[in-house]
Parts: sequence; structure tokens; C-alpha cells
Amino acid sequence: MLMDEAQRLTARMAVPPGSLGLLEKQVQRLFRAWPKIEWELRPHHFVFAADNGIVAAGVVGQDQDITYLQARNMVEGRAAISCFCQVQGMPLSVVDVGIKSEEAVGIDRKVAKGTENFLESPAMSERNFWRAYDAGAEMVKLAAKDGCNLLSFGEMGIGNTTTSAAVLHALTGADLESITGCGANPGHPEIVLRKREVIAAATQLYRPLMKTPQDILRCLGGFDLAALCGAMLACKEARIPFLLDGFITAVALACAAKIDPDVTRMAIPTHLSQEPGTAAALRAGGINPDEVPIHAEMCLGEGTGAVLGYALMRTMLYTVRHMKTMEELVRVSQG
Repeated sequence: MLMDEAQRLTARMAVPPGSLGLLEKQVQRLFRAWPKIEWELRPHHFVFAADNGIVAAGVVGQDQDITYLQARNMVEGRAAISCFCQVQGMPLSVVDVGIKSEEAVGIDRKVAKGTENFLESPAMSERNFWRAYDAGAEMVKLAAKDGCNLLSFGEMGIGNTTTSAAVLHALTGADLESITGCGANPGHPEIVLRKREVIAAATQLYRPLMKTPQDILRCLGGFDLAALCGAMLACKEARIPFLLDGFITAVALACAAKIDPDVTRMAIPTHLSQEPGTAAALRAGGINPDEVPIHAEMCLGEGTGAVLGYALMRTMLYTVRHMKTMEELVRVSQG
């Protein structure tokens, strides 16, 4: 019934059928995710920040301190995601689930000072995996208590394109050459080659341990990925739709959808990241990459694409509610 209502609301608009393209499909996904139709968006954007021990294996060219510095910048309101959220009037929370620093940044849910180097041992213990996972779920529950009806997710963590490619490879068997990108290291093909070597070796090492998506995240992932997965599954339970960002959030969705396929009904894609594994991750999460509306050659992360997607959703929701219907237009023309 609700699916029919979502179609009816967009079909009645006084525009040629389908002329608003993917925007119509986006707002239909929103209507279908909610328990009932709403006309006011009450959003919140969460950035899960953590460091990754795999950086010690030479898979990045940046100093690991950037995770801490950029997370601080977000909290202080001077990062790209901070500005994007400010323009949209969107509340932003940075959740420290594992930054390598003495002090916490933003909301303190620090599990440890970064994960382990997964070339030497699993990235996290079972206990630490579930602590990060539960932190993500907790943020959704708090947002639900505050009356939020739309969430969006981003991440911050040097090395997390490596952990995400590793998780996607182990989860789906996707070819490493097609899903491993440069991350924040454009112009350094040697780093991409090193990523592939590291991921291939670790996947072989932990294959006997990786029976479930949770196992894969624990062995090869990051605290940010674990928290994102927990948050997405909590959204399914709370019936709160969420806006996906780029590659990392798409990999988290792929894991969440393997655990519970119904989570895909809550997920709304926003932009197609330049990271080459994004389309494969979306497909693994039950999303058609051809239905992603924004193609802006972005690859920043933080949730910047998700917040741009919120701007489109906000515009579309207002339009569906306020524009003349075809029935009204015909009535006026008939006098």
C-alpha cells in the first residue's frame, strides 16, 4: 500500500511522467522507507572517525595524524563536511570510535587507538568489533529519540579505502584490480599496487576465519566500517532511512545487507564516488548504481555527497508537496 502511495504522490505532479528522472525515484525510496508519509525532514549527519593499523604496511602516503586533525577540524566547523552541513542547516556529530590520539574528538566512543595492522593479526578483537558496531547503533537510537526521520553517514580515517577494498573483496570475491583505487593518493600507482598485495595476502591469511560479514569486518575492516554497519542495521529496526555517501559507506551497506537484506530498503544512494569499487559495493548492497543521481567526480568522503543528496531530497520533498497536481492543472484549464 505504501509503495503505491509513493508512486501516486509523484505521478500526480503537474509535469510530464518521469521528467524529474532519478529525483522521483529518490523521493519514492524515502516515502517507502518511512512507516508513514511525512512532509518535514528532521535530519542528522554522523561522521564515524577512526585510525587503521594497516597504514604501517605502506598503503598510504599521508601522515596518520591527519585523521585526528581533520576530525578536530570537523568539530570546529571548518572542514568541508562542516560547511556542507551548515549550508543545509543539518546537525553534524563526529563520533570518535578509534582515532589514534590520547583525547577523544567529538562524541567519545573510542574503542582503541586505531585497529591492528591486519597483515600481522586480525584488525580487531571480537570485543572491540562489537563495541564499535554498538556505538553506531547507539547513535541511531539517540537520533530516533530526538525525533530524526532521516540520517546520513560519513567517515574519516586514513587508510580506510584499503580496509574497505579488503572487506569488499573478501565479501564478494570482486577482482582487486577493479575495486582498488588510489584513495587520497592520486598519482601514486605504486601505492595502489601495494594495496592489492596487502589485501590479497591478508585475505588468504584469514580465509578460514571469515565465515560471516561480521568476521570479515573484524579481520580486515576498521572501527568506522563496523560502526557504520551497526548504524545501518539500527536504521532498519527504527524505520529511519539513511543517505549513503561514497565507497566506504557503500561497503558498510554491502556488509549490512548480507546480514539483513531488508536494510537496503532504508538506504538512499546519493553520489557515485570516483573510487573504482563504488559501483560493485552498491550492487552488493542491493543498490543499482545507475540510480545514483549525483555524478560529480567526488572522492572526499566525510559524507559530503550524502549532504548534497540531502539538498536534492529536501528540494524534491517540498516540490511534491507544494506544486500543482495534474488534476488541479486540468481543472483550471477547464474553467
